[in-house]
Amino acid sequence: MIEAAYAVPVLMLTVFLVLEGWDFGAGLLQFVVGRSEAERGVVLRAIGPLWIWNEVWLVAFGGMTFALFPSVMASAFSGFYLAFFLLLWCLILRGVSVELRNHLGDGLWREAWDFAFAASNLLLAVLVGVALGNVVRGVPLDARGEFSVPFFTDFGVRGQVGILDWYTLSVALFVVALFAAHGASFLALKTAGPVHDRSERAARLLWPAVLALLAAITAETAIVRPDLFTGMVRSAAAWLALAIAGAGASMALVGQARRRERTAFAGSCALIAGLMGAGAAGVFPVMLHSTLDPRNSITAFSGAADGHGLRLALIWWPFAMVLAISYFGFAYRHHRGRVN
Repeated sequence: MIEAAYAVPVLMLTVFLVLEGWDFGAGLLQFVVGRSEAERGVVLRAIGPLWIWNEVWLVAFGGMTFALFPSVMASAFSGFYLAFFLLLWCLILRGVSVELRNHLGDGLWREAWDFAFAASNLLLAVLVGVALGNVVRGVPLDARGEFSVPFFTDFGVRGQVGILDWYTLSVALFVVALFAAHGASFLALKTAGPVHDRSERAARLLWPAVLALLAAITAETAIVRPDLFTGMVRSAAAWLALAIAGAGASMALVGQARRRERTAFAGSCALIAGLMGAGAAGVFPVMLHSTLDPRNSITAFSGAADGHGLRLALIWWPFAMVLAISYFGFAYRHHRGRVN
């Protein structure tokens, strides 16, 4: 039962990163693929109808983590209080940018909100990368299951660490490149005209850089958290996820080279999903790793809700998932086709 409960928030977070990943990527590339106000409007129309819905998966991740692993949520929310507020403010700024851009017809007004939109998406990609880096590296959990992290300490990855260090910044750089490539592949599939052509060129340049950064991050992770790879070797789910990630990377490269946009975009989605699945399987059962003492770490077994609460959450989750997927299918079918 614990394994099934652990898989639920992992699935929610993976769906969020796949769906919002192309929103973040398209947004941070807005000034790269859109040279004029009208072309930047094409980028917004490509993601505009669905970006709010994609954020729902982040709420679902938080809600299911709270229901299934309340101890983990309590420690993480209090420890990352500042980081969560930064994430919230960036999400608000992005939403405000989209909603207010067309309230006035003035060019300077739209230019300012376009810049705010691109900047907020870039910051969101950085924050997501830093957060994932913190989860893999670990946090300074004490024996009471509490921690507090400043922005940075000595930029080391052991002991009393901060939010930022050489490893978390490396992961953030990789995530920014990954989301940018993911967003470029999405825009190449979703748009027409000059925006499509520039998005296609951007994706062709970004994907090799993503794979090079992935190799570097893999080497760094072997130094920072070697037990992650030990866990992967023992997990059949990790091997399956790695196969999906490898197939996704090949599809993304081949699709871009042969201008098969659907293949490239499907590969992009598979790569993100595979990396998340492999990482989650590798660290299981540890959910919050302690950089002070591994014995202070919170695992899926020690942080789970009691038996009744766990069963209740797992019973209701499939009904909510069916409703979410049904609406997801309706919304994406309604907004299918290219924007020109």
